[in-house]
Amino acid sequence: MKTVRDAEGTRYLLRKRSTESSLVYDPETGEERYLPNDRLEEEEGSGSPLETAAAGVDPAVRTLLSAVHDDETLGLVIALADRGPIAVRQLLDGYGLCESDLHGRLAELVAAGLVEEATVAGERGYRATGDCRVALEIVRPDAGS
Repeated sequence: MKTVRDAEGTRYLLRKRSTESSLVYDPETGEERYLPNDRLEEEEGSGSPLETAAAGVDPAVRTLLSAVHDDETLGLVIALADRGPIAVRQLLDGYGLCESDLHGRLAELVAAGLVEEATVAGERGYRATGDCRVALEIVRPDAGS
């Protein structure tokens, strides 16, 4: 599979090529259709076709999937989104993580842009970012209802 681009700049995954047309897949919309070969150009240096396929997933969700490696970290993100901002002392007391584990997870989440520092009642704490909230709304569409 290869990544191709049409004259308007839309990226597709090339599924099948014949003499006059090609079957392409648009990862953004999920649409599959035939386009004339003379309207398509192979895209050099665009990354792998698998990266192109991933482009159909919201960027905030891709960040969440990349940064959260286990259920406890996902639970931490959810707690910060649902209850945050939360002071570090409350996180340590309420969730059973040792200090180094908590700070390691928070550092990774901050680096990914999912969590940010906040002040809670004069203490250092953390809250979910807007991108984090967007990602969680997509993966948990019924959580707010």
